[in-house]
Amino acid sequence: MSANHILVVDDEPDILQTVKEILEDEGFVVMGAEHAEAARRALRERRPDLMLLDIWMPDLDGISLLKEWAETDDGLPCPIIMMSGHGTVETAVEATRYGAYDFLEKPLSMAKLLLTVERALEADKLARENVGLRRHVPQVHEPVGRSAVMQRLREQVKRIALHDTWVLITGEPGTGRETFARFLHAQSARKDRPFVDLGSSAIARGNAARELFGSEENQHIHYGSLEQAAGGTLLLDEVADMDLEAQGQLLGALDTGSFLRVAGSEPVPVDARIIAATQRDLKDEVRAGRFREDLFYHLNVVPLHIPPLREHPEDIPELLNHYVDYFATHEKLSYRRFSVGAQNFLRNYSWPGNVRELKNLVQRVLILGAGDEIPLSEVESTLGNSPVASGQPFDGLMSFDQPLRQARETFEKAYLDYQLEKHNGNVSKMAKEAGMERTHLYRKLRSLGIEIKERR
Repeated sequence: MSANHILVVDDEPDILQTVKEILEDEGFVVMGAEHAEAARRALRERRPDLMLLDIWMPDLDGISLLKEWAETDDGLPCPIIMMSGHGTVETAVEATRYGAYDFLEKPLSMAKLLLTVERALEADKLARENVGLRRHVPQVHEPVGRSAVMQRLREQVKRIALHDTWVLITGEPGTGRETFARFLHAQSARKDRPFVDLGSSAIARGNAARELFGSEENQHIHYGSLEQAAGGTLLLDEVADMDLEAQGQLLGALDTGSFLRVAGSEPVPVDARIIAATQRDLKDEVRAGRFREDLFYHLNVVPLHIPPLREHPEDIPELLNHYVDYFATHEKLSYRRFSVGAQNFLRNYSWPGNVRELKNLVQRVLILGAGDEIPLSEVESTLGNSPVASGQPFDGLMSFDQPLRQARETFEKAYLDYQLEKHNGNVSKMAKEAGMERTHLYRKLRSLGIEIKERR
C-alpha cells in the first residue's frame, strides 16, 4: 500500500530539504519542487495527497499558482497548505479564498507543521467520505446478517482482503455489491487510502480514457479515476456496460502496469486495487462478443458472488431493524417496529429488488404510516403499490396540496425511480422508453438527486 504522497514547493533549498527529511521520517513519500514550473511538472508525474506551497518564489508566486489551480474545472488538485516568512493577514485571507487549507508562518514550527499536515489529510478524507454518503446509499461498516450465508461471505471477504488481488463481485441488482466492495476495502491494508467508484454505464462513449486515465491540457491536469484511487481501491461498477474500446484501454493499463493521460507523454503507474462488479454473467458476455475474454481473466482473479435476499430470508428481521434505526437516526423519521405477522410475511416474500427493495420499503412505511407498530396490512398495501413489487407505474400517493412545480418534481422523481428499477439502472434502455435524449436524462437525474448506482 502507498503512503501519503506530499509535494513541497519552496525556492529555498535548505527549507525544502529540511521539510522533506522531517516528513519522510514520519513515513510520508515526499517530492520537492523549487519553483512553479517544477510544481507543474510534479503534478503531471503524480497527483499528490497534499501540497506545501511557498508564497514567495522567483518565477510565479504561490498565490497566483493557487489561483490558477482553483479556477480550473476540477479545482485544487489536493489540500494545499501555504507557507511564508513575510505573510500578511490580507495574504492569508486571499489564500483561504482560493481554497488553501491553512497558512503557516516561517520559520516553521515542525510540531505545528506535522499537526497541520495530519489535520489536512484527515479533513480531506472526511470530505471525500461525506461526498460519498451524499451520493450513494447509506453504507454500513459491515454487511448486515447473521445467517450462515452472510457469515461465510464476511469471512471470505476478510480472507481476500489480506491479499492485494483483483476481485470480481457478481450478484443481482440490489444485493449490495458496492457494500461488499467497501467492506473489502475497509478490511484491507489500503483502508486509509481512497475508495473510488466509477459507474461504467455512466461513461460517455469515447470518453473512457479521460474518465479512467485523466488528461493534460494547457497546463491543466485532470486526474482520472485510476489516479484518484492511487494507493487505494477502484470499483468498476457494472463493468459489463463498458464498451469494447474502453475495455481495450483498461486491459492495456493492467497489462503494462501504467497508463498515459490523454495528451500526456509520461507514463503513470497503476497503484490501485481493482474491484469489478456486475449483475451479468461475464462468461455469457464473452461468448456473445460483448466482453473481452483477456480482460475477463484479468479481473476474475478472485470471484465473489453475493446471493439474492430470497436465499437468506433469516436475515430479514435484522435488516428491517437496521434500516428502521438508520432512518430514525439520520433522517429523523418516527421510530416504528414491524409486527411479528409483518416480519413473517416479509420472510416469505420473494424480494425481486433484494436489499435495495427492503430499504425502500422501510423508508416508505416510516414516511407514510403512523403508529408505533407496522402491521401486516400496511406492509401488504405498501408492497402492492410498490413499483418494484407490482411492475405498475406511480401509484398516485402524492399530495395535491402543494405548488405545481413541487408536484411535478415529485411525479418525475417517482417516474424515473420506477424506470431505473425496471431497467436495472441501464440508462440507454431507460432513455429509449422515456423518449429522452441520454445527456438530457443524466442532467434530469442529477437535478432530482437520483443516483443510478442505487439500482445496482
